Amino acid sequence: MRKLTKIGGAAAIAAALTLTACGGGGTPGGPETAKGQGAGSDLSKLISINEKPAADLEQGGKVTLPLGSIGPDFNGFSNNGNNSDNSALMAAINPVAVTGGGIGGCWKLDFLGKATPNKDFCESVDSKMVDGKQTITIKVNDKAAFNDGTPIDVKAFQNTWNILKSPDAGYDIVSSGAYEFVESVEAGSSPKEVIVKLKQPVYPLDALFFGLIHPAVNSPAVFNEGFVGEMHPEWMAGPFKVEQYDTAAKTVSLVPNDKWWGTKPVLDKVVFRQLETSAQIAAFKNGEIDAMSANTISLYKQLDGTKDSDVRRGQRLFAGGMNLNAQRITDVAVRKAIFAAVDREALRKVRFNGLNWDEPSSGSMMLLPFSEYYQDNYPVKETGPDAAKKVLTDAGYTANASGIMEKDGKPAAFKISNFGDDLTTLAFAQTLQNQLKAGGMDVGIDQRASADFGKVLGSREFDMSISGYTVGPDATDAVKQYYDSKTNENKLGDAELDKKIADLASIEDNAARNKAAMDVEKEHMAKYFSMGVVMNGPQISFVRTGLANYGPSLFQSLSQVPDWSTLGWQKK
Repeated sequence: MRKLTKIGGAAAIAAALTLTACGGGGTPGGPETAKGQGAGSDLSKLISINEKPAADLEQGGKVTLPLGSIGPDFNGFSNNGNNSDNSALMAAINPVAVTGGGIGGCWKLDFLGKATPNKDFCESVDSKMVDGKQTITIKVNDKAAFNDGTPIDVKAFQNTWNILKSPDAGYDIVSSGAYEFVESVEAGSSPKEVIVKLKQPVYPLDALFFGLIHPAVNSPAVFNEGFVGEMHPEWMAGPFKVEQYDTAAKTVSLVPNDKWWGTKPVLDKVVFRQLETSAQIAAFKNGEIDAMSANTISLYKQLDGTKDSDVRRGQRLFAGGMNLNAQRITDVAVRKAIFAAVDREALRKVRFNGLNWDEPSSGSMMLLPFSEYYQDNYPVKETGPDAAKKVLTDAGYTANASGIMEKDGKPAAFKISNFGDDLTTLAFAQTLQNQLKAGGMDVGIDQRASADFGKVLGSREFDMSISGYTVGPDATDAVKQYYDSKTNENKLGDAELDKKIADLASIEDNAARNKAAMDVEKEHMAKYFSMGVVMNGPQISFVRTGLANYGPSLFQSLSQVPDWSTLGWQKK
């Protein structure tokens, strides 16, 4: 599942579908030169975590990390909870239910995105054809249990399937993914052996049970509303547990989970603090937090030279920039004109100004240009103000006395929602606004706090937002989440595309399946114009000197922490 994330420099990143280099200290001239990689590149260049074995770390200690928002909905499987800040928080305390990324449920990813069973929860996952049907056998870890003592067994798998198999069952799910193709989930020789039979083959296998839902979450009321303002730590399972959720201070404190059967964490305590970007800067410089993202030059310059800090650079797993709400911008001609009006290169120059970052032009929401399966699907070739006005003119729009294109007395008018107080991100929004105005559209800016991001995007209270989604290593889940008419939040699509999406899930060959997914994206973009890809971008993190196993790590991490058990401080 892709996680929604805002475009700003301080957003947490997730390495799967969500609504985001090496280096020592920075220099006054700006970051060292780095670039996005193309297919066949050495992707290890995009990782920088100060990797150390646990034996080289101090036992104990505390790490404090910032988030743009904490809550209000802590259910990552729901539309309102589907954001990268939520995933970053849950990765340490509830990896059993993290809905995608470096680790979640039965699976974990390496930095290249290869999935293997996460043995803390699922010791093995095997697939074979039985009586003409794909049958998956999952051996669940005997020790695995939720914090309230409920075993993680076949009941959790059945509950996950029942909730996620259809968007029509009353559950506000992000996507049904491959669960609609599951025929049955039953116990094998014991409740810890799970037998999954499918109506049609499903690939890749990690499309299923990347995240499990506690059996107590068994009604739409609990799923949709039960996590608003309530974390439910009793339904979690992970190396840390919630010590305190302080709604007044907007902090969540974590301590090692005494019920955790896996590798014990090095740290004694982790604290997450909700902070606007400007507050994160002050907190990092004052030693109150131990890391923050600085993906714009305005942030970088304010942090550069901070005492006892390192700069770690890599690739941000993000695609987007223009997220259109087709339920508000209903005319497809206006949406197409937006795509035509945008000068993506100019926007990238604003966004990456001073960062010494260069990247191939991104044309897919689903894969990064370094993927061997990537193709450029941006649907408009002729761009600029005149091209945008021509799109609108051909659709019956004419310029009014103010120069705004209108049709039947209704102007092409909307607002851009921008989140956070980073100056570079605001400059990006203003540049985009000016490009769209030059194309004959009446465009304002709806400025919001970072803390409003999840609520505004989850409830669709925007016309167009400066946001996008995290990017995974395979397009199979993404193509359904974004482009299936029953699944995507804009409800855009058609029966022909839906069938292609359903059919491609059964293609075993990775290259062929991803090619089919990319072709669906190309066709959907050219018909419906709902999500515009402007950029991917770097992940630049300022990190307290001595913090080990933290930083840009590609697909291995949701929160820049590849392994929460080894996050800690180097021995002095």
